Amino acid sequence: MSEVSTAIHIAATPQEVWDVVMDVERSHEWVTIHRRLVSHSSGDLRLGYEMRQTLCLRGVKFDVEWELAELDAPYRAVWQGHGPARSRATIMDRLTAVDGGTRFDYSNNFKAPLGPLGAVASRTLVGGLPKKEADASLQRLKALLETAGGSRRRATAS
Repeated sequence: MSEVSTAIHIAATPQEVWDVVMDVERSHEWVTIHRRLVSHSSGDLRLGYEMRQTLCLRGVKFDVEWELAELDAPYRAVWQGHGPARSRATIMDRLTAVDGGTRFDYSNNFKAPLGPLGAVASRTLVGGLPKKEADASLQRLKALLETAGGSRRRATAS
């Protein structure tokens, strides 16, 4: 199993960050490896909410089916995913109000198929790419929220 953990401070409230991060139809705006939202449950987020998305790493596209396993809006969500060849992943998003903004802690635990052999192959093929992509995604999210938030605040102050 491999784990990626990263965090970022965003100058927006936890609710503002949550509203973007948990809107599966906005994933393309900030998730760097997202290629397509294939399907998702209707209605509001709830335990058992499902989505299927196409992701891409090192030029290889693959689909992952996600289910929302834990939910404490707007502070914590845990998604359980199933990918190709019985691979599995668990993503945890945790938001904490800090210094007038939000600390976003992201972690992804990935279990490659084929046991230890699959884990070695995954490390060889993918290397440090998931961490770089996670950091790049959080930077995109920060830019999206701080630009949008700054524009909203300036517009309402006028």
